Amino acid sequence: MSPHVHSGNSTQKCMLQVLIALCPALLWSFYQFGSGAIILTLASVAFCLLFEFLITRFLLHTPSTLGDLSAVVTGVLLAFNVPSNLPVWVIAIGALVAIGVGKMVYGGLGANIFNPALVGRVFLLVAYPVQMTTWPSQAGYADVETGATPLSIIKRIVNGESTLAAPDFMDSLLGVTGGSLGEVSALALLLGGIYLLVRKTITWHIPVSVLLSAFVFGFLFYGCNMTLALDQLVCGGMMLGAIYMATDYVSSPMNSRGQLLYGCCIGFLTIVIRRYGAYPEGMSFAILIMNAFTPLINKYIKPQRFGVVKK
Repeated sequence: MSPHVHSGNSTQKCMLQVLIALCPALLWSFYQFGSGAIILTLASVAFCLLFEFLITRFLLHTPSTLGDLSAVVTGVLLAFNVPSNLPVWVIAIGALVAIGVGKMVYGGLGANIFNPALVGRVFLLVAYPVQMTTWPSQAGYADVETGATPLSIIKRIVNGESTLAAPDFMDSLLGVTGGSLGEVSALALLLGGIYLLVRKTITWHIPVSVLLSAFVFGFLFYGCNMTLALDQLVCGGMMLGAIYMATDYVSSPMNSRGQLLYGCCIGFLTIVIRRYGAYPEGMSFAILIMNAFTPLINKYIKPQRFGVVKK
C-alpha cells in the first residue's frame, strides 16, 4: 500500500550481490595461498550450511533458510578472517559459533545483534590464539612458511621492538603480504566494494566514514606519520571490515546520519586497539562493539517521519 514502494530486492538477491563482490578477493586468495584458501573456504561454507540446517530443522523446528544464501555469505566471510592454514576442525567450531551463537540463538537472519562471522572469528581468536595467529606466507596447506603480517610489523616498529622498514604500501594494496585469507588484497576488496555501491547493495556512508576516521586517527596516533596512516587503510582487515562487515544490514544503523557516526566510531576504535591494544588488529572488536551500540544509535538518531513537517 502507498506510500511504500517495493524495490524488487530480496535477501537472496542481496546476498548474491555480496558473493559476487567478494569474488575478486576470493580468487586472489586462491592465487596467493593456493590449496589452503580453497579448502578453508569450502569447509567454512559447508559447515555454516550444515549447522544452519540442523538448527532450523531439529532445534527451532522452522522451515529451512538455506535458500536466502546468508549462511553462504557468513561462511565466506568467516573464511576470509582466518589464516589459510587453519585446521579444518577449528573452522568447523568457528562456523558453529557463528551460526549457532551469532545468528540462530537470536532467531535467525534479521534478529541477530552482532555480525555472525565476526562472532565466530573473535571466538576462535580467543579460544585458539596460536592457530589463529600463524600466518602462511606462501601457497599450500600443510607445510607452509609462516611470516609476520604487515600490522604486526608496524606494531613492533612503533613499540621500538624492530628496526625493519614499514610494510610497502603497494604490496599491501595488491595483496603480496601475509595475513588472513581474504583480507590481504585491499585492491580486490575495493573493486568488490565499488560493485556493491554501483548495484546500490550498500551505501557509501559506512565504508567512507570508517576509512576516513581510521586515516585521521591513524595519522594522529602514529606520530603524524603519513606512511603509517596510509598503511592503516590497506593492511589487515580494514577494507574487509569497512566494506563487507560493518555494512551488515541487520547489525548497522538504519539511517545515514547514524551510519556516519557508527562508521567514525569503528575507525576510531580500530586505530585505538591497533595502537594501544595487545593485538595488532582491532577491526573485528571495533565492529562488534559498535554492533552493540546500534540499537542506541537507532533510538536517538531517527529519520524524519513520512508526512511530518519540521516546525
